[in-house]
Amino acid sequence: MPDLSIRPAGPADRPVVERLWLMFRHDMSEFQDVLPHADGTFRSDRLHMAFTEPGWAPYLVVLGDSPAGFAFVRGLDGPARVMNSFFVVRGARRTGIGLRVVQEIVARHPGAWDIAFQDANTVAVRFWRRVATAIAGEAWTEERRGVPNRPDLPPDVWISFNTLAESRG
Repeated sequence: MPDLSIRPAGPADRPVVERLWLMFRHDMSEFQDVLPHADGTFRSDRLHMAFTEPGWAPYLVVLGDSPAGFAFVRGLDGPARVMNSFFVVRGARRTGIGLRVVQEIVARHPGAWDIAFQDANTVAVRFWRRVATAIAGEAWTEERRGVPNRPDLPPDVWISFNTLAESRG
């Protein structure tokens, strides 16, 4: 298997992340009842914020020489970090890469974490529960929260854990 690299995404990486973003939003459109804009793009405010706003950190996942995914973390300047967006290309899924990426990013930003996903995305449900258990053992919670400004959508599922919980005891 080629080498895996998880690194902060800089301005030079943005065009690659933008192309990966289209794949991510295409995948998510199945669960969020959205269609692309007339120009074939999707909503990209979170993409923009990840590269420009304080408290955000974009990461690029590279497998060998190929881009294999990205992750956007927000809330670095607040009480809880949020895995805002997470994507691994289909050709790299189910290889353990996703878990490794999340573990490394969470280790870079210790503390309280919140991660949202949709119940209808059964693959994500299994993945994020497995991630939470791998990182926090049984010390994680799950709750449903309404999607802001989208009463037409079912609530998101939120997993929460704290990587500092063991050191406080």
